[in-house]
Formats: sequence, structure tokens, C-alpha cells
Amino acid sequence: MRTFDLTPFYRSTVGFDRLFNLLDQANGDAPGYPPYNIERTGENDYRISVAVSGFAQNELSIVAKENTLTIKGEKVANENGKDKSEVLYRGIAARAFERVFQLADFVQVKNASIENGLLHVDLVREIPEAKKPRSIPIASSASGAPVIESAKAAA
Repeated sequence: MRTFDLTPFYRSTVGFDRLFNLLDQANGDAPGYPPYNIERTGENDYRISVAVSGFAQNELSIVAKENTLTIKGEKVANENGKDKSEVLYRGIAARAFERVFQLADFVQVKNASIENGLLHVDLVREIPEAKKPRSIPIASSASGAPVIESAKAAA
């Protein structure tokens, strides 16, 4: 069984802690098919690459719902019926799969592409302006703050 050390991701990402915790928990029980990589391609940009060799574009589906990204692959049945050949040994995996990734808040799927047998799903973390930190100016009180007189003192 292979284990992945996700420690470098903890140090260099903000908001993906839950994602990596879930990956750590699921790593022991999850099957290793198909293999995948998670990369950081920019300050707020990420890429999930899944090895989908042998799958056509119409056999793959990507669904993003709330904070969950699901990638499914289903092979078309009876692929050998086309050329009337008989497979004597099948060493290339052609089984269906489903990979589910939990995404951090404000992470959106930007696009997806297939290149050289790898499905690349690009993600971007877009934090709304209302949620971004803002600088609060500090007023100087060197001249003294204005004092509001009470109603008793004025009478």
C-alpha cells in the first residue's frame, strides 16, 4: 500500500486543510485506481490530474456540487464487438471508477481537459471581497477624544 505525505500542502495552502485531512483519512481505505495528483499551480490555483488512459472523453463525467467534486469514468460495454477480435489477456484496466474530492470554501472548477491520458481539472480559489481581510485605520488620540457632555452637566 502506498501512502502520500501531504505535509507540504498543509504549509503552502490556505483553506484546503479540510481537503487534505479527508484525503489523509480516505487514503488507507480508498482503492488506488485511478491514480491522481494534486498540484498547486499558483497562489490561488490548483490542478487535479487523474490518470484516465483508455477512457474516451464521452466516457468521463465531472460534476461539481457545493464543496464536492466528483469524477466518474465508465467504459462502454462490449468494446471488442467492433472488430470481432478476442482478448486473450487483459492487462489494461478498463473498469469503472469514481473519485470524490472535498473542496475548500470558495474553490471553483475553472476548466477540465484531457492530455496524454491525463484528465486535468483546474481549480481556482476566489474569495469574495466581503470575506477578504481589510485594513482598519487607527485614529490618533494625541489631541484627546471629544468628550460628550451628559444632560446633567449642561443643566
